[in-house]
Amino acid sequence: MSGPVVVGVDGSASSLAAVEVAAEEARSRSAALRVVHAFLWPAMHVPPGASPLGPADSGLRAAVERLMSEAVERAGAVAPDVEVSQAVVTGEPLTVLEAQSRSAELVVVGSRGRGGFVGLLAGSTAVHLAAHGRCPVLVVRERAVPDGPIVVGVDGSAAGAKAIGFAFAEAALRGADLVALHAWTNWNALLPAPQDGRTPYAHEPGTPATGEERLLSEALAGHRKRYPGVEVRHEIVHGGTREALIEASRTARLLVVGARGRGGFLGLVLGSVSQAMLHHAHCPVAVVRGGDGNA
Repeated sequence: MSGPVVVGVDGSASSLAAVEVAAEEARSRSAALRVVHAFLWPAMHVPPGASPLGPADSGLRAAVERLMSEAVERAGAVAPDVEVSQAVVTGEPLTVLEAQSRSAELVVVGSRGRGGFVGLLAGSTAVHLAAHGRCPVLVVRERAVPDGPIVVGVDGSAAGAKAIGFAFAEAALRGADLVALHAWTNWNALLPAPQDGRTPYAHEPGTPATGEERLLSEALAGHRKRYPGVEVRHEIVHGGTREALIEASRTARLLVVGARGRGGFLGLVLGSVSQAMLHHAHCPVAVVRGGDGNA
């Protein structure tokens, strides 16, 4: 049995938008939805109850109950057939959501928050989860184009293979077309290794990148066999990866990138391209780790 879809909430408009997306994801996956709030104040020894001098429902605990109730109601309105549970976990949001990701199929967060999830756009929570979460992380930025394709960045690296698999699975679940986008320049396209064993990193200026289509086709081959019903369009761009993906996100319902990849595409740790997408993409962004991440 697959794990639940987990959504982090803090009562902000952004987190409530994330709840709606998470409910849709849970419904499409036939999965349960878990609504999670990281309750930081008790860990800081702030009394969660109401003040003796104020109304009975004025305490932090009452406020959390209200925001959780609103989130659960929002999820039910979007996907009434999805099983919804809720959890208020004492702790710091990064730690709470990372722990939740260990048993989840997907973690969904908003791009901006308040209180517990503040700083998502700047990267504190979203970037941390994308780099260290144990399942794919979906960051809800601007609203998706409902009938747009799913766009996946392809760089041909082994680490990026899970992102491609996730994108194919999402396209199949949503009945969406898939755009496989590979961007290259004269300085980030790989050439076959020469006889002396050195590995060149860039094409000579002016040399046609004849291997780029082959790289893209080989990266997609196994996934196309697994998901024969998904319509796939190759898009090869001679130019910067960040610019190409951001432009493609304008008409997409979802953008999928790997957490890290080879040199010029996804960079190190989380990756310069992945971070740029979390900041600037025009649609929700899913970051999928290679290695020990789930799904």
